[in-house]
Amino acid sequence: MVLVDTDFNRIPEGTQSGVVETEDHIKIRWARWAPTGSPLKGTVTIVQGRTEFIEKYFEVVEELRARGFYVVAFDFRGQGGSQRLLKNERRGHVENFDEFALDLHAVLDNVSLSDCPGPHFLLAHSTGGAVVMHANRRLKTKIDRAIMTAPLVGLAMNGRARRLAGALAKSLVWIGLGNAFVPGGNDKILLDYDGNTLTSDKDRFKRMNDILVQAPQLGLGSPTVSWFRAMGLATEKFKEPDFQLGFGVPSLVLGAGKDEIVSTDDAEELCRSCPGMSFVEIRGSRHEILMERDPYREQFWAAFDAFIPGSAE
Repeated sequence: MVLVDTDFNRIPEGTQSGVVETEDHIKIRWARWAPTGSPLKGTVTIVQGRTEFIEKYFEVVEELRARGFYVVAFDFRGQGGSQRLLKNERRGHVENFDEFALDLHAVLDNVSLSDCPGPHFLLAHSTGGAVVMHANRRLKTKIDRAIMTAPLVGLAMNGRARRLAGALAKSLVWIGLGNAFVPGGNDKILLDYDGNTLTSDKDRFKRMNDILVQAPQLGLGSPTVSWFRAMGLATEKFKEPDFQLGFGVPSLVLGAGKDEIVSTDDAEELCRSCPGMSFVEIRGSRHEILMERDPYREQFWAAFDAFIPGSAE
């Protein structure tokens, strides 16, 4: 569960890392850094997306540290350097998003809140955003604000396709195939730049692949049927008025204008219905805003600095 160093993605100086155990006894890898800039502005905990790992965020870590933040990052169960859940470790698996919420709370309680100064903020991406929303009731007393990039409010599929996929996943879980890859899924961890839907930045895309070439144990393939089913159940709750009115973590949602993975329209619609959320679209960006080209990332950092208290000082 050590961190991986590559020629073009060096481990930031002053790294502290370790393992925390969740309430259900899953080992979660975490890392922590002190700020390099001043004045001190609090702590940001990074809540990553599906298939991601701590090493992917080293550039973001350094940018946050330079702004005066302590930074904490971790890998969700079943991915990166955290404990895998199935014999085939390339299968992205979870039974319920409550399990991801346990990972987040274990890191917050035992690393971020216990050892780092407030105020406390979350920076969540994609599936990480869905986990933050799913876990929001317990977060109200822990977190001051959250920023979510391209959060998984709904997949970029039309309504009929979503309903059919959801029904298929429910049936497959019911007959005992929950641990199988989703139909058409595989254990491939390296992607080709041409045709990718993640980023238009070739250098950052290559950096991600280079990490996986050197440390394939960090990689993750397609999700399982159970993961897909759990995702569907979690995101359906976001449409309920009780969720929207009760969401208690002041949040800024940044949608990617050219997202082909999650639905930017769904995220914007949720923000219209949820008093605790504001929405900004970064036009032209693909799904991974923080791994995109600099013009898109600069828009992200401008929004971050405007929303997080003290960040722009």
